[in-house]
Amino acid sequence: MSPLCVGTDAWSADRRRIVAVAKIRAEDIGEVRERARIDEVVAQTVALKPAGGGSFKGLCPFHDERSPSFHVSPSKGLWYCFGCGEGGDTIDFLMRVEALSFAEAVEKLAGQFGVELHYEEGSAAPGRQQGQRTRLVAVNTAAAEFFVRQLAGDEAGPAREFLASRGFDEQAVRHFGVGYAPRSWDALTKVLRGRGFREDELLAAGVVSQGNRGVYDRFRGRVIWPIRDLSADVVGFGARRLFDDDQGPKYLNTPETPLYKKSRVLYGLDLARQAIAKGQQAVLVEGYTDVMACHLAGVTTAVATCGTSFGEDHVKVLRRLLMDDDAMRGEVIFTFDGDAAGRKAALRAFGTDQSFVAQTYVAVQPDGLDPCDARLAGGDEAVRALVAGRVPMFEFAIRAALEDHNLDQAEGRVAALRATAPMVQSMRDVALRDEYAARLAGWLGMEQSRVASAVRQAGAKANRQHRPPPSEVSEPRRPPADTDAPADPRVERQAVQVMLQRPDLVWEWVAATEDSAFVDSACAAVFRAVREAGEPEGDDEAALRGWLDRVLAAADDDRVRLEIRRWSVLTLPISNGVDPAAYAQGVMARLHELDVTRRIAPLKGRLARLDVVKESEQFADLMAQLMDLENYRRELGELAIGEAP
Repeated sequence: MSPLCVGTDAWSADRRRIVAVAKIRAEDIGEVRERARIDEVVAQTVALKPAGGGSFKGLCPFHDERSPSFHVSPSKGLWYCFGCGEGGDTIDFLMRVEALSFAEAVEKLAGQFGVELHYEEGSAAPGRQQGQRTRLVAVNTAAAEFFVRQLAGDEAGPAREFLASRGFDEQAVRHFGVGYAPRSWDALTKVLRGRGFREDELLAAGVVSQGNRGVYDRFRGRVIWPIRDLSADVVGFGARRLFDDDQGPKYLNTPETPLYKKSRVLYGLDLARQAIAKGQQAVLVEGYTDVMACHLAGVTTAVATCGTSFGEDHVKVLRRLLMDDDAMRGEVIFTFDGDAAGRKAALRAFGTDQSFVAQTYVAVQPDGLDPCDARLAGGDEAVRALVAGRVPMFEFAIRAALEDHNLDQAEGRVAALRATAPMVQSMRDVALRDEYAARLAGWLGMEQSRVASAVRQAGAKANRQHRPPPSEVSEPRRPPADTDAPADPRVERQAVQVMLQRPDLVWEWVAATEDSAFVDSACAAVFRAVREAGEPEGDDEAALRGWLDRVLAAADDDRVRLEIRRWSVLTLPISNGVDPAAYAQGVMARLHELDVTRRIAPLKGRLARLDVVKESEQFADLMAQLMDLENYRRELGELAIGEAP
């Protein structure tokens, strides 16, 4: 196995000589890059706006930021974030944002943009073992189609009646892909097995459960909603109980799977994402039928969480779509039932308010109806009126907190002030903070100066509580590896041990190693002696002894010769059962990975200093170098031993 060339200009031509990656033909990968427009792919996740020179910018999906520093150049097919230093092409973006392997990202883009893939080494696409994500999406897609077909059957009468009772006709049901899961324990399992899916794939997708006698359908006798990601792939399902003898929960979701992460998915986001980005508004509702009711009523920015409360990961998804930057143009509207549970949910959502720059609101029907019930009672106009009647989140939360106290008594008013002053103090906007302090004084019947003082005291208390202890202040913080020229003396020592003891296994790596790979001076001196000695003339004991004599003769001084002798006899730390060749190659790959990481840092710095519009050609050249190094580092990481830089 031969190493990759590590020069920024030369390595890419030879990189496949060592690292085994997907066997997709190179020309097909090139066609995928050609057809998959970078702006179209990125726009599925990030709201983009023109940045001049034909490029676009948006909020980076890979780190939290208030102002957009994420740039996309359609003409060059590249993206780069000046905030976190990440960058790449369309395939790189999909790999990172959806946690896909290289092959999975290529396959997904090929399917999306109509590229037929061919595979090397005589492997055709149908016979090739596809990536896990591709297979699980295929399982879910087949299951969704099965559920839709079942909704038309005789057994699904109760499901159709339920949907009709909620105001959804056949066209609406078809638009949202709603289906029905038969009461049988294995109806879906049989169909999917007949389609060639394995039992372990059905379990991994979450469409079946494991029992004592084997697997069985997870969803039975229920209305089914497919849950899709931003690119409209089915990642899971939500299901509602229909029959009284069903002992399961009223609502049942897909369990956590490689595709389905309930803390990140939002039902209806695939349908709402364009409207959210265009209208700078997102409406959060509580259920699948509420999403359907809102969309049918013209509120096409509605989405819902799936089996969990709204959390920070959901915030990140919406912020990127809203272009939630410092301009504060957007709106996030939470709708909740008017009962105690809905009020509690609204107060939980208050905790996420500070994560948005957009203005946050709460919409609650005076009669406590949710959007679906409101549509049944008052038609589409009632849903639109519900959203239009929103009130600011802060006002709703403060008023809700005041309801917990008896404001007719002095003790109650004082307790209410203590409870609400921190809420007012937490507002980012100082002018808004002063306005709400004045409103709170009016609601409590207190002097404004007294309330303002309580708000200031709450701020001082918060500062004291969030001040880190002395030990945290005094301990030095280690910068990120990419900006800290990472070095690992242990890896360097292991590398020279491998070079000295098994040069026959790693010589091509040695020949491709540059001086910059070693930061430790002793290791660097040993490496220079190894390189000067040249390749061994054989791999038998006598040949290796003669070669080691040449290495000793090439050493700079006695100190280096002492190190050579010591590392030549130290036992290599190879675990039982580990192939020595695999270990040796892994150590060398890790050494090269660290070296490449050190090369990347200054490149990112140069990129960050460039004007992407005025210096577009230089930017493209540096970006291409960076992409090559990043790809090289990723491939080395698949072989390397030890923690990635």
